Amino acid sequence: MAELRDSDTSASPAAKAGDLGVRVVSALVLAPVALAAVWFGGWIFTLLLVVAAVLMSVEAARLLFGTASPLAAVPLAVTALLAIVLAAMGLPAAAVALAAAGMAFSLAARSWKAEPLWPALIAYPYVVLPLVALIWLRGDETYGLVAIFWLLTMVWAVDICAYFAGRFIGGPKLAPRISPKKTWAGLIGGMVGAVFVSVGFSLWLGMGMPVLLAIVALGLTILEQAGDFAESAMKRRAGVKDSGTLIPGHGGILDRVDGLIAVVMGAALLGLIHNAAHPAAGVLIWP
Repeated sequence: MAELRDSDTSASPAAKAGDLGVRVVSALVLAPVALAAVWFGGWIFTLLLVVAAVLMSVEAARLLFGTASPLAAVPLAVTALLAIVLAAMGLPAAAVALAAAGMAFSLAARSWKAEPLWPALIAYPYVVLPLVALIWLRGDETYGLVAIFWLLTMVWAVDICAYFAGRFIGGPKLAPRISPKKTWAGLIGGMVGAVFVSVGFSLWLGMGMPVLLAIVALGLTILEQAGDFAESAMKRRAGVKDSGTLIPGHGGILDRVDGLIAVVMGAALLGLIHNAAHPAAGVLIWP
């Protein structure tokens, strides 16, 4: 993500402190909103995702379709909103099928206009599938709430620990051509944070093996970094610093949820493989 863990080594200490303060305040405002929506679930959680779908679609269109016009995001946003409705009705498979149909329609339109196809191939799965996955995981009546809380707190722990490890330890860069601020120390620090949170959740639940959930967390941490790099690559190609200007100190919503997108997709896949009937339990409780 483009938030706490991105420290700009070229900025003055005062500028860094001011930027960090703005980011912390923004996080303190947004985090309770997200946690409250997850806690209540139902239409409140769905409404949060509806808002996210529209904002994500606008920013993805800007990065991938090369236009700042909101009209370019309409087909993607409509597809995402309809998929959310289907997933909220307990039809996640239909939601995924709708996402595929929306992507096929976009591919046909772009092919007709002789435009590159790859932006649509990325945009539709990138925006729609994580939203469907969140509803599917949260819909697990037994462990849905706990699983989403775990994913959120784990991602936040990765971001915070990676930021401070990268800032105070420094060292070799992780992938300087894509994201020049991230270091190997930050990645390791993020892994430590993810393991700490995951072991704590496992012990609190009193089910499964904490060591196995910690291993899962390590894999998801790598996915989180991959999601961060993917969004950084899209921004670099589009020639922009942030995906948007919605959140002070953070940029756009994609800057805020880039790592979460990849983590949710990985968690949903694990849940599908391990326990499709109860996907939240499938990702949270091992063995």
